[in-house]
Amino acid sequence: MSELSKRRLKAWIRLLGVTRAAENHLRAYLRVHHKTTLPRFDVMAALYRRREGVTMSELSRMLLVSNGNATAVVDRLEGEGFVRRLPSETDRRTIHVALTPAGLRQFEGLAADHEAEVDTLFARLTERDLDTLTDILRRAKGGPA
Repeated sequence: MSELSKRRLKAWIRLLGVTRAAENHLRAYLRVHHKTTLPRFDVMAALYRRREGVTMSELSRMLLVSNGNATAVVDRLEGEGFVRRLPSETDRRTIHVALTPAGLRQFEGLAADHEAEVDTLFARLTERDLDTLTDILRRAKGGPA
């Protein structure tokens, strides 16, 4: 292995560590301050981005989770009045899910607090740091050279 290869591996491990630490912090923050979970937040965020609603399969793909996991979270959110299921007009086997007005309000409050917490987590990064990091991640996402 080359020295550069070893450095790339260390960078990958460090990136994973930062990601996991931030995710764990946000999980705890949402649980303690909002009595909710990160998967619920993620489902609501996906539905917020697609206000017209999505099928359960689309939602699962957006979140990179199984249909069963997405369904369990949607069931709970629906029970609390934050999500509604709408049958497809063209295929009765297809169900669309969307946030209710109460779900929109709930998510907007969660999203503002989530953003503030992420801002606090990364407060030591300057604008220049963020520009550099964004550029690096954009290049890394491109896949192998």
